[in-house]
Order: sequence, then structure tokens, then C-alpha cells
Amino acid sequence: MSDDPTDNENEEVSDDWAAALEEQDTAEAQAGGGDDDWAAAMAEQADTEADAMSTPDLQELTDDSQPLTETPDLGVVMDIPVTISMEVGATAITIRNLLQLSQGSVVELDRLAGEPLDVLVNGKLIAHGEVVVVNEKFGIRMTDVVSQTERINRLA
Repeated sequence: MSDDPTDNENEEVSDDWAAALEEQDTAEAQAGGGDDDWAAAMAEQADTEADAMSTPDLQELTDDSQPLTETPDLGVVMDIPVTISMEVGATAITIRNLLQLSQGSVVELDRLAGEPLDVLVNGKLIAHGEVVVVNEKFGIRMTDVVSQTERINRLA
């Protein structure tokens, strides 16, 4: 062994650190394990979140009184209001040109004269038609209706 005083001091410091770490480990073990408490809490939270986010079984969602092969009752959606609109055409202009518009200005659209209008329900194309006047009010005569399957696909 060396008689150097710094070696003895280093050894004492190392022993002090080892003793302190041992005390800390002993205290955590008696208190329930510090890191283990966090790990247990995190695992419990993950289990709770997994239970909350799990989807119910199909059996829970089905009503046993009605077989699944029956047609769903569409009566529940028949009174839901929708917005129907007709689009004559559209165009894209700059804000500068938009601000220059005044009474009597003409805006060129992307449709030719005589082309059918688009009939939109809640912004989705469902048909094409032409303008008619009935009892001094405008209306639209449907000339081409998009197929039911295509309408359902466009809603998604």
C-alpha cells in the first residue's frame, strides 16, 4: 500500500459514497422501492387507459331482439335537415380582382352556357339539372342523378 495521503482520502470518499448509496437503497426498500412505486403507478395507469379505450364486443352492441339480417330503420334519419344548393359554376380570382368588383362587373365562370348545373347536398354532388320557373319561382329539373352507391361513397 502507498503512504500517499490522497490515496487514503480517495478510499475514504469512495467508502462514504458506497455507504450512502447502501443507505439509500435500504431506505427505498423499506419505503416500498421508490422506482418500483413509479413503475407500478405507470403500469396501473396504462392498464386503466387500455380498459377505457378498449372497444366493446360486437355482442354488446347488437340488440338480441332483432336479427342482424333485417334492414336498418331509416325513419330515424328522415327528419334530419340538409342543405341543397345549385352551383352555376366556379372560378378562381386574386384578392386584387375581388376587391375591384363593383355593381355591373362580370365574372367569367368555368361553365358553358346551357351546361347543366350541379346539385349539391351539404356540399356533395348528387345530381345535375337545369333551371326552370314554376309559379314565378326558380326551381331545378334533375337531368342526371348520381347513382346511390356513388353518393354513399362521396359522403365518406
